[in-house]
Amino acid sequence: MTQRLHLVFGGELIDPTKNAFKDVNDIHIVGMFPNYETAWKAEAHRTVDNAHMRYFIAHIHRLRDEKVEASPTEELDG
Repeated sequence: MTQRLHLVFGGELIDPTKNAFKDVNDIHIVGMFPNYETAWKAEAHRTVDNAHMRYFIAHIHRLRDEKVEASPTEELDG
């Protein structure tokens, strides 16, 4: 069975229309989750009232494909 690991992290953005953090030393690492649905719900509801807070989901399973010499990565979307 293939694992689909997802890392959730986030923090306050400089501008809510961009993906640049206000302070990278203050990024909140939520943790690893076994699927996208669980990862998405982890922090989304807690910070809904702050337009500058944004959480991202990194698809770790896409980075760890050892059969591919260089696995593709994607730019994070807010």
